[in-house]
Amino acid sequence: MAGAEGDAMSLWGWVLTACLVGYCTKLAGYLLPTHWVEKPRVMQVTSAMTIGLLGSLVMLNAVGDGQRLVLDARLVALVVAGVALWRRAPYLVVVLLGAAAAALARLVS
Repeated sequence: MAGAEGDAMSLWGWVLTACLVGYCTKLAGYLLPTHWVEKPRVMQVTSAMTIGLLGSLVMLNAVGDGQRLVLDARLVALVVAGVALWRRAPYLVVVLLGAAAAALARLVS
């Protein structure tokens, strides 16, 4: 039992460390001079980083369970929602189509 408690404390240590790093990063952003942040190249890089991070989080949640690759209804929903976004469907339609695709895929499997 002591090993499990040690693991939990280690996990909480990592969670608190990540929170501290995030807070310090945010604080550093406020302390930077405005003319550094408003350069076109900096704005382009920060936009690309945001899109990349969001894309990686979506993919991790769509095809993984935290330990291995899992191909299930979530991937079907992601593909259907991606096609709907590509076709410029309204956001609510994208969500509904993705949910319906996941439900149908779960029903079939």
